Amino acid sequence: MDTRKPLDGQASATMLVLCAIWGLQQVAIKAVAHDIAPILQIGLRSGVAALLVWLLMRWRKEDMALTHWRPGLAVGALFGVEYLLVGEGLRFTSASHMVVFLYTAPIFVALGLHWKLPAERLSPVKWMGIGLAFAGIVFTFFGRAASPTAGASSHVLLGDVLGLLAGVAWGATTVVVRTSSLARVSAAQTLLYQLVAACVLLLGAAWALGQTAIHATPLVGAVMLYQSLVVSFASFLVWFWLLRGYLASRLSVFSFLTPLFGMGFGVWLLHEPLEPGFVAGAVCVLAGVVLVSSDGWLRLGFKKQPV
Repeated sequence: MDTRKPLDGQASATMLVLCAIWGLQQVAIKAVAHDIAPILQIGLRSGVAALLVWLLMRWRKEDMALTHWRPGLAVGALFGVEYLLVGEGLRFTSASHMVVFLYTAPIFVALGLHWKLPAERLSPVKWMGIGLAFAGIVFTFFGRAASPTAGASSHVLLGDVLGLLAGVAWGATTVVVRTSSLARVSAAQTLLYQLVAACVLLLGAAWALGQTAIHATPLVGAVMLYQSLVVSFASFLVWFWLLRGYLASRLSVFSFLTPLFGMGFGVWLLHEPLEPGFVAGAVCVLAGVVLVSSDGWLRLGFKKQPV
């Protein structure tokens, strides 16, 4: 029997913090892209985080046997491909565009789990919430698309497509985790599979593509520490812990807030223009999140009381 539960106050607050962390991630990568290639950044951070996760598992005396290597290999490959697409996409498009397209992943998660797991079935209200949130993200993107962007439009389009494909890969990763034996192992073990695969794949890609040059600066050091310790280590561990205790479709749709944080950080740190399309899209996304997150509470509130 699936014991995962809807979001409560603790999970909602935790997801809010995670959304802010992940929203800043793309902006941080883009900020130092001229000094260190994005795929090299992500490959190095994955290696550091993998070492930290391994040490954590040793300290906790967790089972490190590779008994779940088949689904582990699958999620590791998907995770590596996701961030390869993100890293390459950020060479062509803005951080704001990337975060919008990457976080279409909850749509693929919710749809995939709707068909795979009875506990994750989407009610009409949740369908409405997903549709509204997705429409908000699309509207936010097209609201910014009319603005001038760096580079040729064809290059921007390529980066946007890579971001969307990264969202598909992330969604597929979550579905595999939830529907395979990895759903019963520790969050650290699942994360270790992903980080090791990402490190190998991305460092290999950086070498093959000739993107191994590093121009060391204090900002590069700060960004790499943030990505390694906060993003790849701490935040992903918390994410997998949430996946084991709460309904994944609720968590994934809640993460629609991340693009809003990402675009907000882009305005603040990268001086990207704030446009009316962003505000309108934000309203739609937040409305969709409220619909999906509050569906269970609405049913509880209107339930007929016993006589």
